[in-house]
Amino acid sequence: MENQNPIKKQLPKIILLTVLVVGGYLGYKEYHYSQTHEDTDNAQIETYFVPVLPRTAGYVKAVTVKDYDLVKKNQLLVEIDAEEGTLALDELKADLLQAETDVENAKANIQNLSMTIKASEANLKAVALRRDKSRKDADRDNALVADNAITRKQAEDSRSNYDVLVAQYDAGLQEIASAKSRLPILQAALHKAEATLSVKKVKIAQQALKLTYTKVYAPSDGRIGKKNIEAGQFIQAGQPLMTIVQDSLFWVVANFKEKQIARLKVGDEAELKIDAYPDRVLKGKIVAISESTGAKTSLLPPDNASGNFVKVTQRVPVKIEIEDIQKNKDILRAGLSLEVSVPIK
Repeated sequence: MENQNPIKKQLPKIILLTVLVVGGYLGYKEYHYSQTHEDTDNAQIETYFVPVLPRTAGYVKAVTVKDYDLVKKNQLLVEIDAEEGTLALDELKADLLQAETDVENAKANIQNLSMTIKASEANLKAVALRRDKSRKDADRDNALVADNAITRKQAEDSRSNYDVLVAQYDAGLQEIASAKSRLPILQAALHKAEATLSVKKVKIAQQALKLTYTKVYAPSDGRIGKKNIEAGQFIQAGQPLMTIVQDSLFWVVANFKEKQIARLKVGDEAELKIDAYPDRVLKGKIVAISESTGAKTSLLPPDNASGNFVKVTQRVPVKIEIEDIQKNKDILRAGLSLEVSVPIK
């Protein structure tokens, strides 16, 4: 019987030793990595979502974008039929002309009354002069009657003329007082007409502003999602038409286990690997660590006081800023899952 080849005889030991060495190396490497890194695959890319909402109701005249189009800020997205609003504006402008006419009429009435009062006051001065003269004439005629220089009838006529002028003067005073009492009424009517005119102007400004709402513009740059509007459709104010996903700012929210948080701090660098693009490794930096766990900010937070307590490992959201966003913009999509690794210094 021939002796076995020494290499074949030692091959199982060599294989076992190799497996042990490789396994030990990999185990040590994994252990060392776990001691120097904190990892999580519970992470997503986030960005801002800007809703496009109309500020007025009406029928859609035109939609200028398609699903998933890139849009720029202040780009026209939707146009609402403005014909009814334009007619309403024309009607308000006609009402404004009527209100302006009412104001001019009120001013003219006040001016006319003022001129009437001035004329009455001038006439009253003339009456006062004649009254004073007639009083002197009456006094003189009374003295002449006593001397029998004139007849009693002449003296009585002088007194009667004086009494008439006194009555005219008193009537003039009452007429002027009555005219002046109407002046506040006309001034109040002017103030009312001016207030009505101001209201009409405000309504015109409001209607003109509403007409600007018939054109819906993009509130920011980005890419729209699926639009929920078509031409001919009737929409209400505040109805969501589409959503713009901002493509200029992305960040990552990684949910680390509560036992990992103690080793993390703001400013730590992070490695990001998107599931959809495993060959691309992005760099990031921790910019914020949430003050509460994700469960506490959920719609229905758990209540451990109910008695059915089962200890569950909590997760704390950590915000990570992505570096070189413009360079990696082609692979960044809101909602994509990724793995996050934070080296521990």
